[in-house]
Amino acid sequence: MKKSKRSARFIKDISVHTPFVEMLALLIVLWLIFAAGLYLFEANVSGSAIHSYGDALYWGVAAFSTAGIADAPISGAAHILGGIWIVIGSTLFFGTIVATVTAYFMRPLQRPHRQIIDTIEYNLEQLTELDIEELDLLKDTVDALILHVEGIKRKQSI
Repeated sequence: MKKSKRSARFIKDISVHTPFVEMLALLIVLWLIFAAGLYLFEANVSGSAIHSYGDALYWGVAAFSTAGIADAPISGAAHILGGIWIVIGSTLFFGTIVATVTAYFMRPLQRPHRQIIDTIEYNLEQLTELDIEELDLLKDTVDALILHVEGIKRKQSI
């Protein structure tokens, strides 16, 4: 249960606080457009390995992911379009990964209060392992924290 809750929070954090969803949507839209263009340029070229829109979609993934391409486009226009797609697609794909990881790990540094709350939530899950003396110490600490927070609130409301 705890693991699924953390996984759900991780997915929510990634989708809400990083550019992952927007970048992925842009990548998919551009992939569909470039694949359509490649198919239009290669559809009637003899000797071309791209005979369907599905072939063009596959070529687009293989091209930007550096997985390798068995059959390159034949027409000059398809070569240019394919080259542009390789640059844009790979930049978006790998850029999305780097931007997401960076934004995710930099977020606590930008919002230290969220880090404090996350630490408290994590530690609350560990309460069952504390003995009576540790629980009493925790109660005293929490009471002091409440007094401190109330003092901060009073100062802010003045």
